[in-house]
Amino acid sequence: MDISLVRVDNRLVHGQILEAWVPFVKATRIVVADDDVANDFFRESVIRMAVPSEMEVTITTIEEFSQHYKDRENKQQKTIILFSNIGDVLRAVNRGFKFNRLNIGNIYSDHSRTRCSNSVLLDENDIRDIKALLKAGIRMELQRIPRDKPIDIRQALNNKLED
Repeated sequence: MDISLVRVDNRLVHGQILEAWVPFVKATRIVVADDDVANDFFRESVIRMAVPSEMEVTITTIEEFSQHYKDRENKQQKTIILFSNIGDVLRAVNRGFKFNRLNIGNIYSDHSRTRCSNSVLLDENDIRDIKALLKAGIRMELQRIPRDKPIDIRQALNNKLED
């Protein structure tokens, strides 16, 4: 598969994805890698209804995604891969998922303490996982929509990434 965008967005499929990112990267496929959604028929149905019928949608667990993402070697199919949190991205990487750049669009939890932008609030676990992803050589940028200027995660977090 031609991975056009790997994104963390706790909303998964929504207007910014469908109206901004899909046309920008010319995606023909969306993969949602999320254990909760893959095991929730209602949430999976809602996502499938939101995506235009001409787009392929795959909803999978992190484990299944990590094992099978290479099996779909269709270089013509531009794919957006969506994770709901940074921990899931790290789990996929630790299970063999390889990519170079992570787009961070929207993250929030009740335990968030560090504000990187209006749409990205991180907790201690997120920062720990970001450090591990950086060590794995993955470039991370905050960018809500394509027309926004990407901000490197190191710049956004300043000294919070120092060990």
